[in-house]
Amino acid sequence: MNNVVAAIVIDGLSTFELAVCCEVFGLQRPEILEKGYELLVCAADEPPLRATGGITVDTPYRLADVARADTVVVPAWNTAGGRVPSAEMIQALRDAYDRGARILSVCSGAFALGYAGLLDGRRATTHWMYADRLAAMFPEADVDPDVLYVIDGPVMTSAGTAAGIDLCLHLVRMDHGAEIANAFARRMVVPPHRDGGQAQYVQAPMPECSGDDPIAEVSDWMVTNLHEELSVDELARKALMSPRTFARRFRAATGTTPHQWLLRQRVLHAQHLLEATDEPVERIATRCGFGSAAVLRQHFNRMVGTSPLAYRRTFQCESA
Repeated sequence: MNNVVAAIVIDGLSTFELAVCCEVFGLQRPEILEKGYELLVCAADEPPLRATGGITVDTPYRLADVARADTVVVPAWNTAGGRVPSAEMIQALRDAYDRGARILSVCSGAFALGYAGLLDGRRATTHWMYADRLAAMFPEADVDPDVLYVIDGPVMTSAGTAAGIDLCLHLVRMDHGAEIANAFARRMVVPPHRDGGQAQYVQAPMPECSGDDPIAEVSDWMVTNLHEELSVDELARKALMSPRTFARRFRAATGTTPHQWLLRQRVLHAQHLLEATDEPVERIATRCGFGSAAVLRQHFNRMVGTSPLAYRRTFQCESA
């Protein structure tokens, strides 16, 4: 049974990501699980360690104690400072992998796994803000920025902060079954499983047009007329251009096609209406120019990674 979990922490560690490990693996819940996990918080730097929020962390465990662990977690990594793991930490991660331990990262902790060579040839994820950097630094990894977590053999990576909870609970599910994992989730007052991926949390509309030119004017008009049937021919006429010239100029200004830009704006508007109103999905589909709820669901699932109703349950304002 995978009972011993080692969380490797460094000076400047992230309090929340470490707390996720402590909450899932460090608390004993004998009424739920008779024999729980043993958590070793292993310092890669000499304690006391500074953590976010002005907190200091002391621990009796060091990198040598990682050898006892069935599961090794890197809660986060200092991406802003560009820190590289020590040779001792890289060796501890590689040794753990070689002896068959599970290696798990939360958020930016994936960078430490990358430095150790554990992402080469594997699918992985991290917080959407860091995904491009992770892919650039470790080109042998297949970085997927749209998921909450990835399990590729014994190497497991999760997206930002709360996605670490999802992955840790999934490990509990793997070890002890869905009933125990669900009981853990109820105790933590979190969903036992979340649908969708990171895309539903990313504020990333298509690049906007800028400057006082016909493309900017037409794009502004498109945003205020999403409910209309808008064709490239019609948009080109409004810009006083041929359809071919309009499409070329639009891509140069926005980085995408008029059709894809319009779809993205419609989905963004649907997200806003799902958050701020109680309107039925059918009505929202009409207001956003999708024509039917089925068409809205198709594009919403593709771009956001979840259904409109699931998105509403997660994000709707209480006053809506």
